[in-house]
Amino acid sequence: MGPDCAGGVDPYYLGYFDQFNRGLFFEAHEVLEHLWLKSRNGPNGSFYKGLIQLAGAFVHLRRDRPRPAAALFKLADANLRKYPDRHEHLAVPAVLALIRHWQGRLDQPSPAANALQCEPPPALHLEI
Repeated sequence: MGPDCAGGVDPYYLGYFDQFNRGLFFEAHEVLEHLWLKSRNGPNGSFYKGLIQLAGAFVHLRRDRPRPAAALFKLADANLRKYPDRHEHLAVPAVLALIRHWQGRLDQPSPAANALQCEPPPALHLEI
């Protein structure tokens, strides 16, 4: 599927953010996987992989599995920090800050049973 009218942004990429911001983290992962599979060996492979891992971390958080969530947050961070501050219409430092915030929630001595129920859900915003 090619770019659409929204600034030449791929519909799968846009779909990821739509699903993620609606709290549909598994669906966000699935949508972006279509784009990642086509470009996993290209320059955006690690970028898409990091975003997929980020959504996967929230899937684990929702299912009250903090250890797999923490592992995916670390992988997402490692993959996304390879990119410039603004990449594919996304402010990468803001995403890295979001990851650090949620990692910090999991690093607390007594993390809440389900951190996603204790504060507003995460959101990602494109700069188109």
